[in-house]
Amino acid sequence: MTDVATGKPDRMVSVRTLFGIDSGLMVPAFSEADDHVPEIDDAYRFNPEVTLAILAGFTRDRRVMVQGLHGTGKSTHIEQVAARLNWPCVRVNLDGHISRLDLVGKDAIVVRDGRQVTEFQEGIVPWALQRPVALIFDEYDAGRPDVMFVIQRILERDGKFTLLDQNRVIHPHPYFRMFATTNTVGLGNLNGLYHGTQVLNHAQMDRWNVVAALNYLPRAEEAGIVLARVPELADQAGRALIESMVSVAELTRKGFAAGDLSTLMSPRTVINWAENCQIFRDPALAFRLTFVNKCDEAERPLVAEYFQRCFGSELDGAAHGDGPASGAH
Repeated sequence: MTDVATGKPDRMVSVRTLFGIDSGLMVPAFSEADDHVPEIDDAYRFNPEVTLAILAGFTRDRRVMVQGLHGTGKSTHIEQVAARLNWPCVRVNLDGHISRLDLVGKDAIVVRDGRQVTEFQEGIVPWALQRPVALIFDEYDAGRPDVMFVIQRILERDGKFTLLDQNRVIHPHPYFRMFATTNTVGLGNLNGLYHGTQVLNHAQMDRWNVVAALNYLPRAEEAGIVLARVPELADQAGRALIESMVSVAELTRKGFAAGDLSTLMSPRTVINWAENCQIFRDPALAFRLTFVNKCDEAERPLVAEYFQRCFGSELDGAAHGDGPASGAH
């Protein structure tokens, strides 16, 4: 019988058993899932170091920030850990439309006994604080200043939150947990890739207990994820096709690191490319529609060169030879 309703994990699980990581850490978990628990993705690949950092957040109530380039699976990593612990989880994307009132709450007109009355409705922060919920702030470095100062209040060690409109102090639930994901480390848009990111207040960054870096996976694991997402490519030709796709992605990442490209291929883009191959039956056409058309025109010849090197055929050619590109199903 789970204690989700009463808000207390009812069992301890082994990290070694649950995640296959060589650690003696035991983590609290719920026996059953409620509606806020993410679904388990069996194809997800866990990074051991990042997983341990996230588990420290769940076990010891550490504030954990996961930083990395787009498409590395930062938010999904936290969600998939929560899914295996049956821990309720809520994501909030701190885009420019999220305001202080969305987080804190506001007065709203409701109907009570046939009459319209004004009633305070809690925002996501006080709602989550009072429950055994893992609250994830996505795109943390894109939050507006007024929003960030709301979050700073619950980053304190005691985490108490004052609702000024209600003259009420909310004490956090013993199993409330908080996480964040960022593309930068709070230093702003240094490389021009992430417009809208802010330079974060150092005092606020200092309140995050653990900062984990999530980079792109080794090529064999990335290829495995793509294959898990597109099982139609499970034959020899399809696997060769995926290998070539991942090779192109790696070249774009090296080109980005060297300053030759302003856009890179994330694992998400590679998956989209593989899926689009099933639609268009042509890896070159699918590549153009998935990635090339997002690139600066001046950089497209270099991207075409990457394709040619990995596939042995020209990107603009409609027909392909006997190389991996002909393996699209």
